[in-house]
Amino acid sequence: MLVAASSAGGLAMTSMPLAAYAQFRVDVAGVGLTQRPFAIAPFKGRKLLTSQVDDIVTADLERSGLFRVVPMDTEQLDESSRPDLGPWRARGVDALITGSVNKLDGQRWGVRFRLWDVVRAEDLGGVSVPIDGNLGRLAAYRVADAIYEKLTGEKGVFSTKVAYVTKSATRHKLWVADADGENAQVALSSPEPVISPAWSPDGSQLAYVSFEALKPVIFAHTVATGKRRMMANFKGSNSAPAWSPDGQTLLATLTTSGNSQIFALAKDGGSPTRLTRTGSIDTEPAYAPDGKFIYFVSDRGGSPQIYRMPSQGGAAARITFQGGYNISPSPSPDGKWLAFVGRIDGRFRLQVLNLENNEIRGLTDTDADESPSFSANSRMVIYATRVDGREALMTVSVDGRVRTRLAGATGDIREPDWGPYRL
Repeated sequence: MLVAASSAGGLAMTSMPLAAYAQFRVDVAGVGLTQRPFAIAPFKGRKLLTSQVDDIVTADLERSGLFRVVPMDTEQLDESSRPDLGPWRARGVDALITGSVNKLDGQRWGVRFRLWDVVRAEDLGGVSVPIDGNLGRLAAYRVADAIYEKLTGEKGVFSTKVAYVTKSATRHKLWVADADGENAQVALSSPEPVISPAWSPDGSQLAYVSFEALKPVIFAHTVATGKRRMMANFKGSNSAPAWSPDGQTLLATLTTSGNSQIFALAKDGGSPTRLTRTGSIDTEPAYAPDGKFIYFVSDRGGSPQIYRMPSQGGAAARITFQGGYNISPSPSPDGKWLAFVGRIDGRFRLQVLNLENNEIRGLTDTDADESPSFSANSRMVIYATRVDGREALMTVSVDGRVRTRLAGATGDIREPDWGPYRL
């Protein structure tokens, strides 16, 4: 059965959509697990869209590290075809994908697919994705998400977004791209630094820090329109924004008291509420996914370590004890993991803490990792690092066995934040 899915010089602020830029090159490496073999027949009507849906689906599934494509010469097969699964089974294929692209009416298109369990000779069903205009990439991401969920039991994140910042010559830019790095668009361009992008929980806004006033000021930027509003411009520094799970509050690190302390700001404005009261540096706050706790970095013990306190402030408990320097806490959406960057033998490396048993696992072998951020399904972490002397973005699975490089074409690429599921 096919199930319908819903469609969806100076400072320069740019609204979406914009012309796309080829900002990333995607390479998959370090795969250390068994990959499920799949095949995809050319979709009927595939040339009706400029984006080849079946090719994008193939790339996304392979990029996850959990699947590998088995190329086969075959005729086009749509979702109503009854393929002979014998030849596919003989080639070691576990899953077969068939589908089509159809024009519905006006500027509306439909992409349909069907998934076959080749080993059991079972029809696993399919999805119909209506789209407006020539949004073939978005349709492909939704198809890939549906296939990923059917085969793994977990939601896919191919249709999510990532934000990051670049510096090239004298320009600092805030970018929004698809999760595979394609369709990168400039949301903000400034001659002054732009740092710390943070997605709102509904994916409609990005908070960030801009230095255009020659000091750190926090803004909230509506992605669809390019409009923004000032969130924090208090005396001193305003930095490290982080949204609450309900989107009603923004955490920030302010120096109104002289040293860096954590405050809570209502999304509609008003006076900030101070949450930490120490003589130390408290910064980099991040809500736990249930909103009950806040993770943050403090040097109150003599060196930067990660702590946790109630969301309304109060007594804080130290979370990291391994090593003398641990920063940048990023809790997973499922609440099971905490990604962070630790200094090990002088190298800054991405690690993940199992919050159920307190075990720590190293995820990388690079030495300049920073700014980890979990995917919406908690399976992957995006982070910035240096590869061959150049800044780059990487993703890594929570078990460390699947790594994907998203290397920028020009300029330094830093501070990624992986967006939530698209509503």
